[in-house]
Amino acid sequence: MASFRSYIICTSPRSGSTLLCKLLAATHISGDPASYFHNPSIVDWQNEHDLSPRKGAAERDVLNAIFDAVRKRGAGGTGMFGLRLQRGSFDFLMQKIGELHPRLSNDVERLEAAFGNILFVHLTRGDKLEQAISLVKAMQTGLWHKAPDGTELERLSAPNDAVYNLDEISRHVTELTALDQDWRDWFAQEKINPLQITYNELSADPREVLARILGQLGLDREAANGACPAVAKLADATSRDWKIRFLAETKDSSSRET
Repeated sequence: MASFRSYIICTSPRSGSTLLCKLLAATHISGDPASYFHNPSIVDWQNEHDLSPRKGAAERDVLNAIFDAVRKRGAGGTGMFGLRLQRGSFDFLMQKIGELHPRLSNDVERLEAAFGNILFVHLTRGDKLEQAISLVKAMQTGLWHKAPDGTELERLSAPNDAVYNLDEISRHVTELTALDQDWRDWFAQEKINPLQITYNELSADPREVLARILGQLGLDREAANGACPAVAKLADATSRDWKIRFLAETKDSSSRET
């Protein structure tokens, strides 16, 4: 088995990645994975890691400082680095890593120059309609994650009502499908055989999924036993109603077209 120093969770929004990241961090042996490069902006990266811009600093020096901070935070005091990577910020990240390692010939070599030998984890959600509904609701209501006791973990805007919108849901189904395909195309291009994890597997048995990842990393699988899920599902009756309505309306539309 390869000796991994890091892992990257390759995913898309509303795939269960926050639950997975919190589980991995809770083991205290597998780093502290998060979206450390979420926004495609060097200034945002500096702000995210509390790095004060230095007037006249060369971009290479700025990037090295950012990557040093990310490596420290992503390791969380352990010997393993973890990173969650959304496809939307991928291209900008790879551009900047390429500037740091211009002599390396492919993306994997450049990523491993930055983070060590990497286990790639592909986390996907098969039901793109449910994923899109979850995303639309989060964007509309401002609530992205809550704890099992119902308290809010992440809110990005003031509370608002969720309003059904067929076109908005349909657009996100298309976008989320394309993001997954982009990952698959990149894995094929780079000859990567990622560890495949699905949303359904993670929801059904989070500790088993966690143990599987720990085993692949060469870490103690037993550490999964003490990790408790810290994120609750946001799917509710509204989510189910929207799915039923969307399927009925798109079926009716298809019938009229034929």
